[in-house]
Amino acid sequence: MPRIMRRICTVMLLVIVLLWPMAGVSAQPAERPVLVLEVEGVINPLSVRYLERGLQRAEQRAARLVVVIVDTPGGLDTAMREVVQALLGSPVPTAIYVAPSGARAASAGMFITLAGDIAAMAPATNIGAASPVTLGGEAGDTELAKAASDAAALARSIATTRGRNADWAEQAVLESVSLTATEALEQGVIDVVAEDLDALLRQIDGRTVNGAFGEVRLQTAGAAVEHLPMNAAEQFIHMISNPNIAYVLLSLGMLLLLAEIAEPGIGLAGVGSAICFILAFMALGSLPVNWAGIALLALGVVLLVVGLLTDTEVVLGLGGLAAFVLGSVILFSPFEAPSPAAPVVRVSPWLIGGVVAILAAFTLIVLAAIVRASRQPPQSGAQRLVGLEGVALSDVDPAGQVRVDFETWSAQSVAGRIRSGERVRVIGVSGVRLQVVPADTERVWDTAVWDTAGED
Repeated sequence: MPRIMRRICTVMLLVIVLLWPMAGVSAQPAERPVLVLEVEGVINPLSVRYLERGLQRAEQRAARLVVVIVDTPGGLDTAMREVVQALLGSPVPTAIYVAPSGARAASAGMFITLAGDIAAMAPATNIGAASPVTLGGEAGDTELAKAASDAAALARSIATTRGRNADWAEQAVLESVSLTATEALEQGVIDVVAEDLDALLRQIDGRTVNGAFGEVRLQTAGAAVEHLPMNAAEQFIHMISNPNIAYVLLSLGMLLLLAEIAEPGIGLAGVGSAICFILAFMALGSLPVNWAGIALLALGVVLLVVGLLTDTEVVLGLGGLAAFVLGSVILFSPFEAPSPAAPVVRVSPWLIGGVVAILAAFTLIVLAAIVRASRQPPQSGAQRLVGLEGVALSDVDPAGQVRVDFETWSAQSVAGRIRSGERVRVIGVSGVRLQVVPADTERVWDTAVWDTAGED
């Protein structure tokens, strides 16, 4: 027994010695990284969720800093305010970096840049232009003044909290002014102008920032950088939030709906239309939409459908196309005074022209198909047999049986007796009986004969 115990103790000691280095490595704390997020395009609820997810990850990793690279024309007011609140209450220091060269922080982007602990810009970028625009009217001017006053107060509040130029922040809203990166640095709107991310981390190293996390001295030079991109679902939703893509999805949904109505039955067109509409309304929820534009687009499709199903194809077709064009133009132009955070959003005129051309071509194709179908003989029932030839299976005097188009029918002769085996031609239908004449006859049957035959 003592020998067995000694062997067990020896094995255990050997295992501890072998695992000790690994335990020492695992016990060492991981290096605190700099977490990098990228926000591009319109600021929407998806941007808010992405930023909040990034800040949570940064807190879990005990990140030294979160750098948010921004390039945006603006966004929804509610989304912008949620981003600002998240940045002001961030558990880790944040740096908003307008980059790369050629990028902008307009409208909502200006508010977000001011809200970072560090505000930085790359050369050849700009910031500002946060003044709301209205479609006019005295009442609209009043709404505009209210929106501008509210946004100016918010801009001044954020700039004061971060120790930046509050007067310019207010002016950017009230007068729609913008600054280059160099001008913004000179006027105290931002803290740093940096050519790239590495230069930014070197320049802000050693700076002290104060926020919800307390007072922190940044140690960013040479720090490990970790990028956190949007996941696949976020990238897809963000992609379709582009106004041109949203318009294409909405138009495609209406075209497929038109195709489904032209060919009834739940088919690929109907399913595709439903999918396009769902994706389109997901995208429209992130954009400033004029619902009158949506109504005009729908009216245009309704007029086209009614025109195809009635005898007023040309008039209603032109009216439908006109409504569709007007709806396309005002789709992203709300009548109320928009928030200063909202970007200037419009659909490309070339895209509108292309969609309208496709719609017009589709309408003409369907109309031509309807005209061709109306000129063809009936394709079902006894009427489709009119004009065809067959053979008498019995004497038709005046009634009997004939075979036409490989089918046996009751028939009635309107040209006297027809013997069994003779060729016959169908000239009409009376109830469920075919009206026939000898196939080789040249006689023309007048209305009186037809009426007499139909009384049987």
